[in-house]
Amino acid sequence: MSDTPAATEGPDHDTDLDLRLVRYFTVVAECLNFGRAADRLHVAQPSLSRQMQRLEGHLGVRLLDRTSQGTGLTQAGEVFLEQARTLLSTSRRAMSVTRAAAPAGALTVGYVEDLAVSGAVRALRAAHPDARIRTRHLAWNETRAFTERRIDALVTRKPFTLPADRLRVTVLYEEPRVLVVPATHRLVGKEHVSLDDVADEEFIPCTQSAALWTAPRPPEPRFGDAGDGAGPDPAVPPGPSGEDSFDDKLDLIAGGYSLGILPAGDRRSTLRPDVAVIPLEGMQPCQVVLVSHADDRNPLLAAFRAYWRPGPSRLAGR
Repeated sequence: MSDTPAATEGPDHDTDLDLRLVRYFTVVAECLNFGRAADRLHVAQPSLSRQMQRLEGHLGVRLLDRTSQGTGLTQAGEVFLEQARTLLSTSRRAMSVTRAAAPAGALTVGYVEDLAVSGAVRALRAAHPDARIRTRHLAWNETRAFTERRIDALVTRKPFTLPADRLRVTVLYEEPRVLVVPATHRLVGKEHVSLDDVADEEFIPCTQSAALWTAPRPPEPRFGDAGDGAGPDPAVPPGPSGEDSFDDKLDLIAGGYSLGILPAGDRRSTLRPDVAVIPLEGMQPCQVVLVSHADDRNPLLAAFRAYWRPGPSRLAGR
C-alpha cells in the first residue's frame, strides 16, 4: 500500500455518510498507522487505505497526511475526528434507546408429562435477557391451558385433542416405541421384540391419551357375557380409567395383568425395579411436536422453535 496523498474529488452530496467509514477513520486516527489500524479492524491494509480515500472523496477534503515517515491528521482531520466520535456515540445511543423502548416480549411454554424443554428455554433466555420467558408443566389432559391462551405454545406428543385447523404444528423430533412388561416377563433380556411376540397378551387400553399406553389392537372385553347378568369378571382387575395416574398403569403392568407401549424417551418406567422396557420394532415412531396458534406472530416463539434440532435424541430440549 502506498501512503502517498490521495487526490480528492468534490464532495458527493448524493449519498449519506457511511458510519462504517467513520468508524474506520477514528481507528486510523487513533493508531496513526494503517497497518495497526487494519489489524484492529480485521481488514486488509490496502482495503482500509481505499476506504479512507472514499471517505475523503465523499467529504471533499483531505483528512490524513500520508508520508514516508508515517500518517498524521490534517487540520480538517482533527476537526472531523471530534465530530466522528460524537456521531458514533450518538448512533450507539440511538440504537440502545430504540431497543429499550421496544417491548421485551413474553412467552409461556407449556410441556406435558416427562418432556423436557429446559435446553431450548435456556438458549432463548440467554438470547433475550429482557424478555419474560416462562414454562408451565401440564398434565397430558390439560389442553384448556392452550385453548384459553394461558400458554403460548405446547410441547407434547402426537396425537393430541386440539382443533387442528387453527394450529401450527412443528415436529421437533421422533421417538421409537418400547414395550413395557413386568420385570419377570419371559421376554425380558431380549434386544428387541415385535408385536407378534406378544400377540396373545393383554394391553392397557387407552382411549383418551393415544400417544401413551397405545394398544396395538382393540382390547378384548373384560366383562362376563352380556346376557347372563354376571357383570364384571371379579377375576380380572378393572382397566385404567381417564383418571388413572401413570403409576396406576405401571402397577397394572408390574402385577402381571397387562403390558404397555410407551415412547422410548419416557424414562419414568425405568425408575421402577418391578417393570422392564424392551425396544419394540414394527411400529411407527412417536412424534414430539411444538403446537402454537396459527395466528401467533410472537418473534420469541419463532426463536424458540429455531432452537430445536431434530435428531435421534432430545438434543435441544435437554
